[in-house]
Amino acid sequence: MRLAVNIDHIATIREARKSDEPDPVAAAMLCELGGAQGITVHLRGDRRHIQDRDVELLRKTVSTHLNIEMAASPEMVRVAQTVKPQQVTLVPERRDELTTEGGLDIVLHAGNLEKIVRQLLESNIDVSIFVDPDLEQIRQCQKIRAPKIEINTGKFTEAWIRGGWPLELEKINMAAKAARKMGLIVLAGHGLNYRNIDAIAINEDIEELNIGHSIVARAALVGLEAAVREMIHLMRNPRRLPTVAR
Repeated sequence: MRLAVNIDHIATIREARKSDEPDPVAAAMLCELGGAQGITVHLRGDRRHIQDRDVELLRKTVSTHLNIEMAASPEMVRVAQTVKPQQVTLVPERRDELTTEGGLDIVLHAGNLEKIVRQLLESNIDVSIFVDPDLEQIRQCQKIRAPKIEINTGKFTEAWIRGGWPLELEKINMAAKAARKMGLIVLAGHGLNYRNIDAIAINEDIEELNIGHSIVARAALVGLEAAVREMIHLMRNPRRLPTVAR
């Protein structure tokens, strides 16, 4: 299982002071030195953290692979076709959200998404769609010929705190297995951290995890390279899951 590190919050710190540091490009290099096999950024419509210049520079400097999360809009397709990242992940986006709140509704927006997936693939850009662990939505991803999905682990991570996480974990496991049988490449992410990573890391149907906030938060204490190494160690050596009372 590969780790792609989302470095949005490095840019969040920078933008808090409208300064030139910390530099997302330097952060990406440290993540790769720590063993990350990909770098993820979310280029939002409001440009609240990552900026256009960041993605241009990251495309030139990232030595693993660059994944840009973006809304399924004509503006973002044009950006992707100009920058040419190795991968684009299509995500829902609302201006008033703190972070991405759920998966895309592929069933509702199938026509537009199919067009955008085709445009990106024709530009030699790999495509993933951020989707909830819902079989109907995943089947629709296959129908519009998206080669990859990223399963939203948000509800699982919330349930890890309040209880009831085994049910949410089962939904993820079933969705990942079904997607693999459909021929889709399966990624996952959202809210994963050093405490809950083990339950996802043991899933052999998931090829890559996107993790950002918890790694950047840990980096504030131990440094970015060390924080990435710690996460990779847990992914490769998952701990025993806690016993759930029945």
